[in-house]
Amino acid sequence: MFLCPPPLQGWVTPRCPPGDRVQVWVTLGLSRCPPGDRVQVWVTLGLSRCPPGDSAQVWVTLGLSRCPCPGVGVQGDTVCVSPSPLCRCHCCWRCGGCQVSLSPCPRAPGEPVPSPQVPLLLEVWGLSGNVTRLRIQELAPLRPRFQVPDVLLGEPPAERLEVTGRDEGTLELSLGAGGHRLLVTERPFRLDLLRHRELLCSVNARGLLVFEHQRRRRDSLADKVSSVWDKIKSLFRRRTRTANPTVGTPGDTWGHWVGTRGGHGGASLIPPLPTGPTSVGLDFSLPGFEHVYGIPEHAENLRLRSTEGGDPYRLYNLDVFQYELFNPMALYGSVPLLLAHRPRLSLGIFWLNAAETWVDIGSNTAGKTLFGKLLDYMQGGGETPQTEVRWMSESGVIDVFLLLGPGPADVTAQYGRLTGTQALPPLFSLGYHQSRWNYQDEADVEAVEKGFEEHELPLDVIWLDIEHADGKRYFTWDPAKFPNPRGMLERLAARKRRMVSIVDPHIKVDGGYRVHSELRARGLYHKATAEGQIRRSGGRLRPFVLSRAFFAGSQRYGAVWTGDNTADWDHLRISIPMCLSFGLAGLAFCGADVGGFFQNPGPELQVRWYQAGAFQPFFRAHAHLDTARREPWLLRPEHLDMVRAALRRRYALLPVWYTAFYHCHRQGIPVMRPLWMEFPDDSHTFAMDDQYLLDRVLLVHPVTESGARGVHVYLPGEGEVWYNDETHEQYRAPQTLYVPVTLSSVSFWGGSRGLGGGWDPKTLRRP
Repeated sequence: MFLCPPPLQGWVTPRCPPGDRVQVWVTLGLSRCPPGDRVQVWVTLGLSRCPPGDSAQVWVTLGLSRCPCPGVGVQGDTVCVSPSPLCRCHCCWRCGGCQVSLSPCPRAPGEPVPSPQVPLLLEVWGLSGNVTRLRIQELAPLRPRFQVPDVLLGEPPAERLEVTGRDEGTLELSLGAGGHRLLVTERPFRLDLLRHRELLCSVNARGLLVFEHQRRRRDSLADKVSSVWDKIKSLFRRRTRTANPTVGTPGDTWGHWVGTRGGHGGASLIPPLPTGPTSVGLDFSLPGFEHVYGIPEHAENLRLRSTEGGDPYRLYNLDVFQYELFNPMALYGSVPLLLAHRPRLSLGIFWLNAAETWVDIGSNTAGKTLFGKLLDYMQGGGETPQTEVRWMSESGVIDVFLLLGPGPADVTAQYGRLTGTQALPPLFSLGYHQSRWNYQDEADVEAVEKGFEEHELPLDVIWLDIEHADGKRYFTWDPAKFPNPRGMLERLAARKRRMVSIVDPHIKVDGGYRVHSELRARGLYHKATAEGQIRRSGGRLRPFVLSRAFFAGSQRYGAVWTGDNTADWDHLRISIPMCLSFGLAGLAFCGADVGGFFQNPGPELQVRWYQAGAFQPFFRAHAHLDTARREPWLLRPEHLDMVRAALRRRYALLPVWYTAFYHCHRQGIPVMRPLWMEFPDDSHTFAMDDQYLLDRVLLVHPVTESGARGVHVYLPGEGEVWYNDETHEQYRAPQTLYVPVTLSSVSFWGGSRGLGGGWDPKTLRRP
């Protein structure tokens, strides 16, 4: 027999404003066992208002089983191919039956319940602006779990919660003024989010909630000391030890306690985890949704594909050399934000966890779960499409924001209110940037700048890569190659141009390096480049900072790019959906290395990349140290003319770009956006990622095929009028056109809802 945990101070006097949230304390007992055997999990839920009022206690007994999957490989119809121990562990849990009981709350101390081993706390907030927050954490962990700082702008304002209904096995909460309700169901334990009578999202519908609690190994000295001390306390307090007991089971083997540190080339062993594995996971069912997007960075189509039978999408910041396309591997940055869209409804799931995370995506329209079949029965008719999303993180807590839209722009605005919107960039940074690894010396820089002057090519920024520093000691200059850096910068400034120096995120440890010595002596090491530049100017100048690594909230500080791409047509094509995904996750100031970082592009590819890059927010040509020089004037004259036209078009549209970034900064809506954001009921646009909108004004379809003689352009919007920028002809939507192209052609259209085709960039009026 197990005894109920004693009353907790946080339970008696919750520290939150009255009515702002509902607290649920959960007692979870979890045991591991050999693969294939049954496992019992007990969950005790106690619900309270702040302060405690009408409340109930729910205890749930879940039967879990391990699948007979050893990890990597294939057995029958079961596929586990992930190299991550975390992912293998989560993928091997399967949910069994449930036994649930509802009783008055709170239970008296000493009243028996099934295995009250590890108390967890579930908190529910209804936030203003149609956002719901769920958080699950240990009530009394052995060590504080990591919770992500600095990402949220602050604690979001909460709306008053009301208990609007209760029947046997179900509790209903009203989540503010948006007509949203949360149903807490006991059989099986599940959270259902509804708008009026419409089901939007179900949490834990598949019973895949995982929360590995902290514990001590039975064979450790600390455990033995703790066990003796606990026994002494129990003699005086006459109470069963309940706070974080040691859980010793057949599954607590050395392999579960040894951690790994993963990279793109494999995983390496690290010392044993002091309190055992602490992974968390939760599943979300999205009825009616077939299209989901986001969770950058991946070299993937805009619409995320199902990961059934393969690896989940991985979120883990890495430096990946020559990354693969259409691979769920992790890349340079990660934003744990997923968006779902269907006609008349968009929503988002923001999983606030910075640990290594895997996202499994599937559809059960072919093999319905019990939940899906019940939904079909309730709604009548045929099958309802449904997307299943499962999040698995190595550690931390479960902290989820459900962004309830209902429109696409509402979802991005809700995310922007949580984490901030894109910083409004300085105007010069929206111009053209010329870069390579590396311009060798001051004479090289001067020659490149003169080349742009002589060939009448617009330019705002010249870049120097890491070789400009003295022996990788950043904030210094190589005295042999750059003896007069001040004079070089002053010459650029006289022509209203800037220089950006690339600085890797490290300081060389060298006793003779003044920067390192002074920073260490004064305790000045920090990571606030953008904020430091603002303070240095007294708040007068907006900084320009480019980062390849990022997380949620990075949009507040600068620009990002897609990383070290390759000079081929596939990488040109993938730059479009990658930047669209970045924009949906708040990172609107995005671009790709024009021409490709690795290898040497042919003339046609280089021209097409300039044409495409001119219509992406961050416009920079960049190249690897070992590539051939590729300044535009090194092309043949006819190709140089085409590059010049692309550059000039970019500058002619600067008023549009700057206005679009202002809207983005104020409203949180992407600058470069998928068609479905402006035409949310047009299902033809839901998987389209070869064309897009610049703000709501211009439709762009870059040419990304070698030797292309034409492109198929879809003009969206019932009754909309679109203007071909080259011919000024108008077309009424919706329709698909075949548009002939030459190497000098750019498929670029103005819409009737914004500026029309052929407009004067100075007056912003059509002639």
